[in-house]
Amino acid sequence: MAVSSPKDSKSDVYLSINELLHELPSYRSLVRRPSTNIAGSRRKSVLSNFFTASISRKKGDSLTDLEDDRPLRELPVSIKEKRRIRARQDYQANVLAKQEQGYLFRKTAWRRFAQATKEHISNLYLWKRAIHDIEGKFGTGIQSYFSFLRFLVLLNFVNFLLMFTFVTIPMIISKHGVVNITHVQVSSSVVAEECTVYEAHNQGLILFYSYMINLLSGTGFLEQTYLFYGFYKTDNLMSGNFHYNLPLAYFITTFSYILLSLFWIVKRAVEGFKRSFIRSEDRFQSFCNKIFAGWDFCITDQHAAQLKHSSLQYELQTDLDEDRIKQKIADRTKREKIRIYFLRVLLNLLVAMILATCFYCIYKTTVYSQQYGSSGDGGSFAIDLLIQYLPSIVITAANFVTPLLFEHIIRFEDYSPAFEIKFILIRSVFVRLANIIVLLVTLWTQITKCDGGKCLPCGYNNKLYPCWETRIGQEMYKLMIFDLIIISAVTLFVEFPRKLIVTYCSGPPFTWWGQQQFAIPQNVLEIVYGQTICWIGTFYSPLLPGIATIKYFFIFYIKRISLMNNCRPSTRPFRASSSNFFFLAVLLIGLPLACIPIVFGIALISSSKACGPFIKYNTAWNIIPETINNFPKGLRHLLYGLGSEAFAVPFFVFVCLILFYLVALAGAHKRVVNQLRDQLTMQGRDKQYLIRKLTRETVLLRRYSSVPNVENE
Repeated sequence: MAVSSPKDSKSDVYLSINELLHELPSYRSLVRRPSTNIAGSRRKSVLSNFFTASISRKKGDSLTDLEDDRPLRELPVSIKEKRRIRARQDYQANVLAKQEQGYLFRKTAWRRFAQATKEHISNLYLWKRAIHDIEGKFGTGIQSYFSFLRFLVLLNFVNFLLMFTFVTIPMIISKHGVVNITHVQVSSSVVAEECTVYEAHNQGLILFYSYMINLLSGTGFLEQTYLFYGFYKTDNLMSGNFHYNLPLAYFITTFSYILLSLFWIVKRAVEGFKRSFIRSEDRFQSFCNKIFAGWDFCITDQHAAQLKHSSLQYELQTDLDEDRIKQKIADRTKREKIRIYFLRVLLNLLVAMILATCFYCIYKTTVYSQQYGSSGDGGSFAIDLLIQYLPSIVITAANFVTPLLFEHIIRFEDYSPAFEIKFILIRSVFVRLANIIVLLVTLWTQITKCDGGKCLPCGYNNKLYPCWETRIGQEMYKLMIFDLIIISAVTLFVEFPRKLIVTYCSGPPFTWWGQQQFAIPQNVLEIVYGQTICWIGTFYSPLLPGIATIKYFFIFYIKRISLMNNCRPSTRPFRASSSNFFFLAVLLIGLPLACIPIVFGIALISSSKACGPFIKYNTAWNIIPETINNFPKGLRHLLYGLGSEAFAVPFFVFVCLILFYLVALAGAHKRVVNQLRDQLTMQGRDKQYLIRKLTRETVLLRRYSSVPNVENE
């Protein structure tokens, strides 16, 4: 009998392994896939080479591919191989030079120091512990609202520092005579004398309630302060060779805070979009991450553990609720879909009628309030204050009523919980921002409208509005103050009494009424609305970001106290990953809308000739061409060339090509990701197949091994 050589036995083993690998589901599915081109055959050859290479890796002694930066216990090798790798690592460590060891030691020490510093800095974040408690008790959805509120506090504080540093401080210095100043002077030959007359309402002896009206409306003693545009009448500040152009600084700082807000919001929105996109791609992966990897094993405090447990519970509850609604939507019949779409069309017509009614009421009340204020007819304290705040009251009432109507309307439209929140936000944001636009359009209609048609010789209605920029700033100031008053009053006189009634009264009506829920869409709308007012009003009231910072600071504590004492968790929680991105997306809608009235007032309406830093310019934009004309000839031609069509058209084409390349690159990356997912899926099937085959072979081996024992017995 011939004895087989070791070489023949090894080849038989390799052949059997090849046959086994060719039986895997991944190889069979690729073979069954039709391949009419070279790429298909290349795929097969690559896969075959991959299987052959896997045998050679099993055969070889080198585990270089496995020896990566992962810890040794995570390598998928046997204990013997791990000991060999550890011995090799110890040998390499001994061979390293002292200089390299010192370099590695310093690098490791620096990395640990940077990580420790980052952890200590994160502990200094504003309201970190308070937001962490809110997350544990009420879920990540409400936590995202308070994080969003903290972001707006920081954003407005930075904008305030910007305006205060480059606009207000130079004005304060000029008032104290530290530097030489030149005031803006307009020649009577250029502008009519009647256009330069501006008398603020400063009476000698007035009643006390008038101070309250002035404080709440921005008139009287506040009108001629650093708070409003009309007070900044300085042209240049000079000290030796130092020359500071205040009108140019005012203009550049205005666009700087807009660009800063845009970049900061976009940066945070992109980060939130990445997390939202990753989580929305695979819901099963989201469940696995929360269940198997969601717990923080560094938690040692019992209270922190309870908070983390509650947070994970709310996240899972949200995911399950959304999956249930999506399954219900997928099971709809064609008849049900037609009925729902028809009902949605009718309800959207109803929403349009509600919006038209709100806009008409705002227009009429604004016209009446402006006419009453310009007539000079004084009344009692209550009547004067009511008429001063009449547009603000109507806008606030519309902002309060319309979201409630939208919440009841959307229940009949049968959307998913996440989409309901987004759609209510979109509708309500449109109402709030459109209300502000209607108010401004009404004011500008009054500003540019005169009895004889054209407003000559000033270019605006100087009789009613000698300093129209200050009047716009006063309206934005009133909206912001009234918004804070309403938020505080609702918390104190509505939510707190409701909590007491529900707690101490056990009747059926009070039980049905129930405890107050923290409505995330409504609260987000409030702060987005206030931030839009701040962006619009900063040009007309430079210190308005500081007021907004104080306002949001108080709102945080008001909402936190109300949440902890008066509210209960929402019955329909939602995910923070998508809400963070959507809150910032809604804020991004408000920023361009806020830029429209600013650009309109800067470029199209004639600047006031009696107040402000742009007295000698026809519009505020004219300072830019004048500044460019004072530049050296080469720089001036360069800037004009950059603004010409000869540069704009090629630049636009170049940007389009770059965008086309990025879109194509994103598509290629998406295809690669899909291929990798397919490979992961096939690997899972291969593992299942191998486990089944191994189980079957094990059972057969046990069965055959038990046969001789039975025969011997």
